[in-house]
Amino acid sequence: MDIQAIIFDFGGVILDINPQLTMKEFEKLGAAKLNEEQTREFVDKIIRKFERGIYTPEVFRNKVKSFLNFEAGDHEIDDAWNALLFDIPGERVKVIEHVREHYRIFLLSNSNEIHYDLFVRDLQLRFGYREFDDLFEKSYFSFDTHLTKPDPEAFEFIINQHEMDPSKTLFIDDHENNIRAASALGLKTYLLKAPERIRDIFEGGILKEDLKIN
Repeated sequence: MDIQAIIFDFGGVILDINPQLTMKEFEKLGAAKLNEEQTREFVDKIIRKFERGIYTPEVFRNKVKSFLNFEAGDHEIDDAWNALLFDIPGERVKVIEHVREHYRIFLLSNSNEIHYDLFVRDLQLRFGYREFDDLFEKSYFSFDTHLTKPDPEAFEFIINQHEMDPSKTLFIDDHENNIRAASALGLKTYLLKAPERIRDIFEGGILKEDLKIN
């Protein structure tokens, strides 16, 4: 495999997440329980716009309270919103540290300002990195770039910024729609499926030879 650069997704690849935990916390605060259609609407109309940086944290909190029909303080909403996040596993940081010795590595994440503040605090306090750009060659978060996966522009932006050859660049993600979008642009891709972890696809910081890359 002639891979020179690797683009990592964050949530579901480096960091474990469980969105159901956030919905349960919102319900504890008095939020209405959503059916499947309402959940899609909540994601599309509120969460996606927050991830693209269209909504500030203040606007997001107000939108959440209005849509879910409950009242709560900012800290309560932030705590509930952050409930879906687990700590960054130390072993995965070590894997990334080894991988960057052999490849150019980047981070491409659909995320938001409230979650980002928690990510960075965890990275600083537990691992001593001031920001994600100290761990990766460059990190890209959707609320800052205003570009979200699986939109082609999200991938084109990072490729063009760093003059990367898509045919020699591997994108690792846990969502098939993101994988398909990257593949359509000529990127090599790998769909990480639970319970598989990034430690399982590298050996000594190098991609395993028998890895089935598309």
